[in-house]
Amino acid sequence: MCAKPLTSSIVSRDVSSFLDEAKQVPIVSDGPSGRLIFAMDATASRGPSWDVAMSIQSDMFSEASALGGLEVQLVFFRGLFECRSSKWTRDAAELGRLMSKVGFLAGRTQIERVLRHVIKEAERGQVNAVVLIGDAMEESLDLVADAAGQLGLKNVPAFIFHEGGGEPAASAFKHIAKVSGGAYSPFDANSPGALRALLRAVAAYAAGGKKALEACGHEQGGDVQRITSQMTRS
Repeated sequence: MCAKPLTSSIVSRDVSSFLDEAKQVPIVSDGPSGRLIFAMDATASRGPSWDVAMSIQSDMFSEASALGGLEVQLVFFRGLFECRSSKWTRDAAELGRLMSKVGFLAGRTQIERVLRHVIKEAERGQVNAVVLIGDAMEESLDLVADAAGQLGLKNVPAFIFHEGGGEPAASAFKHIAKVSGGAYSPFDANSPGALRALLRAVAAYAAGGKKALEACGHEQGGDVQRITSQMTRS
């Protein structure tokens, strides 16, 4: 599970702060709601676009809050062994604040580990979707695709937003999204509006299902329409 490191390696101050404060984020459960896991690659290769991406991702939490009835869990990985998760919460502003304290650190991707965490969360209760934002995939595609396929069986689609869109990661990410029943889209960190629209669309999907996503696609067009089409075919 992401909340537990694989080794006893020293956890840096900002990660410790994240975990301590995440424990204080209230869990709200006063009725049915959508649930979205938001996972981000915090390895060093994302450094050049980190500040822009963090701002956009915070906007996504605000959008989720505005939709109402949506609980979000934040997950990030970085370094060699760090893969951390918050509790579920509807307090989007607090999650955005916690996320802003996470810095990037050199390491390899841990996408399989993230997906295995999502599987465990789905076994405990409702999970409507997972978003993964990253720029690389450095693991065994067979292992990651196996985890993605298990998500598909649990009706938890993975929406993968690929910074840069380059190969070979693009082909791997497309396959992972497809076998999970989700969707893939590249984005350019120099065009923040595109990622913002994609994240808002997924928040709408988690809260309202395919009809809400289709409404976003019809309204927004472009990249949102393309991920809507992928979901329609799945």
